[in-house]
Amino acid sequence: MDDVCFVEYGTRVVQKRDGGTIYPVYGGGGATFFMDESNREDCLIISRFAMSEKCTRFVKGKFFLNDSGLSIIPKNENELCQEFLNYQILSLNDCIYSLARGTAQKNLDVPKFRKMDIHFPNSINEQKRIVAILDEAFESIAKAKESAEKNLKNATEVFESYLQSVFKNKGDGWEEKKLEEISKIFGRGKSKHRPRNDKKLYGGKYPFIQTGKIRNCKHFITEYTQTYNEIGLTQSKLWPKGTICITIAANIAETGILTFDACFPDSVIGVVVDEKSADSGFVEYLLQSFKIKLQALGKGSAQANINLGTFENERFPFPKSISEQQSIVVKLDTLSAETKRLEAVYEKKLADLEELKKSILQKAFNGELTEASV
Repeated sequence: MDDVCFVEYGTRVVQKRDGGTIYPVYGGGGATFFMDESNREDCLIISRFAMSEKCTRFVKGKFFLNDSGLSIIPKNENELCQEFLNYQILSLNDCIYSLARGTAQKNLDVPKFRKMDIHFPNSINEQKRIVAILDEAFESIAKAKESAEKNLKNATEVFESYLQSVFKNKGDGWEEKKLEEISKIFGRGKSKHRPRNDKKLYGGKYPFIQTGKIRNCKHFITEYTQTYNEIGLTQSKLWPKGTICITIAANIAETGILTFDACFPDSVIGVVVDEKSADSGFVEYLLQSFKIKLQALGKGSAQANINLGTFENERFPFPKSISEQQSIVVKLDTLSAETKRLEAVYEKKLADLEELKKSILQKAFNGELTEASV
């Protein structure tokens, strides 16, 4: 690398002092804030500090590169074409990531990076031929990704739109009730011991979930990665399967239904629905539909949060008949299942397109790339 390229580091900046509104600031990952000046344009950058598996990326337009990233340019553009170099660096992403050092934070071993081998045809015209083929292929892939991402967004929005309509267009005889009125148990979780991550609490048979698991579930909480032992259980509470979990700190107003008995901390509210008063599936969908309103109530502090009182005072619409609630749940379950199926299709397509990009780059730098091959 050092024989044919200059390595150019970004410049250290801080948001409080240098922040602005015009140009995005990049470093080891995506854009972090904005500034009113730029130092790069249409440039490939490599992560230097806090590296992730995607440690190379091409940024279009003007931007500012901070000292968490670096860029490279050919020493002689008559020998090595910048665009060809950009594609080659993208193809070496995994090799570059393997040069990272550290455990908690991975940083690039720059001396080893400088010694990496790169290969290119002696002919600038041949380099430009390969670049032209890659440009065309990547443009087609970008269009396919845009279409898949739009379809993925549309699938989610169709379900969300129907969910909102159910609770906006209420039928005759619906009643406004507080959650406590339709619950057997209604309250916050427990995790009294400090520090909460004390190892002596963990490693037993009692599932322990936190707000992240609830945020990432879709209607039902089906997995856990942590467990309490007997000591952990004594300072917490075991909630029964079927409990509706509601997050009230960090990831606020996210909901899910337990499919197993579990403990959770006081950043989560538990609702054990009285089956004589309501259907638990209906209640969870109801809370999903009110998420935006509830999240708005939690804004205004450094970390968004709401509290038990938010739910104690809020009234929600319920059909009088549990059978009507269950009928609504059946319709929502059916649409939710179809939405998840479509999401899986489009997510697989996006993953396949990323793999196609890698395959094309591999062919390009193995000397196997022709217009027919892509």
